[in-house]
Amino acid sequence: MADDISRIAGLDFASVTPEEFARIVKGLSDKEIAGIARDGALRKRVLDEVFRRMERQFRPAAAGSLAALLRWRVTGSGDNPEVVYETRIADGVCTVREGRSEAEPRVTFAMGDAAFLKLVSGNASPVTLFMLRKVKVTGDVALAAALTRYFDIPGRPGA
Repeated sequence: MADDISRIAGLDFASVTPEEFARIVKGLSDKEIAGIARDGALRKRVLDEVFRRMERQFRPAAAGSLAALLRWRVTGSGDNPEVVYETRIADGVCTVREGRSEAEPRVTFAMGDAAFLKLVSGNASPVTLFMLRKVKVTGDVALAAALTRYFDIPGRPGA
């Protein structure tokens, strides 16, 4: 497990393609992801990169006139507390910010690090994660169910 953490810590995330990231996540167990998440600096680098890429992987034509604020709560554990990011989709543009705003989100997702990484890398079905209660959804469940069509996600149709 220490080798996996060292290998991932040594990555230049900006040069890793979404497909490579999906393969890396697929090769990790939940326990290994938890080990990566325990390294606070590495966890922040991984989460920051995932959210930075959301803007690039956004599919404006699929979103059409959608206007929504999405709140992502990655719950953390131990010394790594919950982190919050928000994704705003409006006027065919997706913007991401770290932290919780005062605005009311249209949908909020709450999940642990492993579920989050598997979800955004296309290595787990959002419906399955929801049914297994690994992802909690508050707010507009219909929007949550349709969200994957608005982003290029490795391994998903339209990606």
